[in-house]
Amino acid sequence: MHPFTNALLCCITTCLVALVGTALANEARELTWSELIPEGAMPAPQQPMAMHDLSQLADTLAAEQAPPAKQASPSAPVVAALNGQTIKLPGYLVPLAYNEEGQAEEFLLVPYFGACIHVPPPPSNQIVYITAGNPVDMEALYQPFWIEGQIHAKSSSSELAEAGYQVLKAKIYPYEM
Repeated sequence: MHPFTNALLCCITTCLVALVGTALANEARELTWSELIPEGAMPAPQQPMAMHDLSQLADTLAAEQAPPAKQASPSAPVVAALNGQTIKLPGYLVPLAYNEEGQAEEFLLVPYFGACIHVPPPPSNQIVYITAGNPVDMEALYQPFWIEGQIHAKSSSSELAEAGYQVLKAKIYPYEM
């Protein structure tokens, strides 16, 4: 084989390996909520049961007018090794801030519907503070969403709860399996 051809093949192979490696590095890693809890730490409490006894409806509605429920573990440990990884995580959006069009731009991502609003907030390592790369219409907030972006093991505080993680400028889209 001619030395120039050999050098050209080597260069092309190196470039292809670099491109594939970059593409794989930018691919979002799909996480589950349990992966946000460090090994050996206490597991997250189970999702509260849905209310089926309508005789308690008045108490539930009155509780919504009360101050937010106290968070049980506002400084739960996080998985520092996730810091800087590009991730994909499903959950429900709890809006914190809106734009002029009434679309939500800042959220808490939580593992189950009603967390931080209808029931006490989960531990901070089960809440992700999100700023939206794309705002979300208010009507859509009752459905689950995927968020994608670079996660940071960094706490943030809101009037509703403490979050143990952040994803800024997240890509947000409806959850579909």
